[in-house]
Amino acid sequence: MTVCLQVRMLADGPLLSLLEDVVEHGPPRRRAEMLKRVTNHFVDGANAFTEEHVQIFDEVFNQLAAKIEEKARVELSIRLAAVGNAPPRIVRRLAQDDNICVAGPVLQHSGRLEEADLLDVAKSKSQEHLLAIANRSQIAESVTDVVVRRGDREVVRNVAGNPGARLSETGFSTLVRKAEKDGILTEKVSHRTDIPQPLFRDLLVRATQVVQRRLFVTATPETRAEIKRVLAEISTGTNVAPRDYAAARRTVLNIQRAGTLDEAALATFASEKQYEETVAGLSVLCKIPIEIIDRLVVSERVEPIIIVCKAAGFAWSTAQAIIVVRTDGHRMSSRSLETTCRDFERLSASTAQRIVRFWYARHCTDQATGIES
Repeated sequence: MTVCLQVRMLADGPLLSLLEDVVEHGPPRRRAEMLKRVTNHFVDGANAFTEEHVQIFDEVFNQLAAKIEEKARVELSIRLAAVGNAPPRIVRRLAQDDNICVAGPVLQHSGRLEEADLLDVAKSKSQEHLLAIANRSQIAESVTDVVVRRGDREVVRNVAGNPGARLSETGFSTLVRKAEKDGILTEKVSHRTDIPQPLFRDLLVRATQVVQRRLFVTATPETRAEIKRVLAEISTGTNVAPRDYAAARRTVLNIQRAGTLDEAALATFASEKQYEETVAGLSVLCKIPIEIIDRLVVSERVEPIIIVCKAAGFAWSTAQAIIVVRTDGHRMSSRSLETTCRDFERLSASTAQRIVRFWYARHCTDQATGIES
């Protein structure tokens, strides 16, 4: 029987009437047999079918799908998942099935699912559904944004390790935040060549020293050099000419002896643009050598300042005042300050304290970095 004849038979009114009778009144075994016959006809002739032919099969499959048992739906999903011109309505119907055994094959493999179809599933279905989407060969940014936001640890690890998953800056930000307590995810995200530089820096800042070392060992030579550069910048800041802090340090120590050196006093120094007293006060309160604090404050990057302030338990208002007191060449726009505030709120105190300990250890041992090349 030719392909065109098969299609004509399916489109014939009496045959469709027979199909409806089987769907409504036939036993499960007969419905399963009918589905198997129609599926075989479609898969065998798929390459020769036009879209008009596919629509006819789509109608038939949807009539049968209304009453077939779960086992038959699973088999249908498996067989249609690999067909490039599979009937789109039945594929969408299978993808929306609550049973992952039914939905999984088409969610992971079918090219007939549109971006909107995947979004519908990603927004409402289970973690198993999200995992199937995470393993697709190609995933659009809008879909990955939802998957990484809703996904559990296994889901986000699979997205991060999938080179065909396109990630927006929002998606990367979510992955970096979730990677803070997940070393494996940190490694997967760091190996992506499309991660924006500021977020790569953020990823390293949040990683533990153990994970930083593991990243260094497994990285490509280019990424290894970048890791060393970023960690060096974060830990030491930009080199500047030394300032004379003798008078400011005496003032701060006198206030400390009087028992009034606290965060409020530090914030007052900063708000009144008393640069040297701000640096000296931050050094004494945080127990970090003043030369390190000076380099951090004048650095063109704000990450070290928010790390020190978070480690000390300071409020954002204090961190902001210290950022603003920096030299004119490093002032920030209101929008940049808002972004920095969000970074400050996301950073955990424990992570910040680990980084500060790392800086102090490096200072004491006078090493260029804490990682051996």
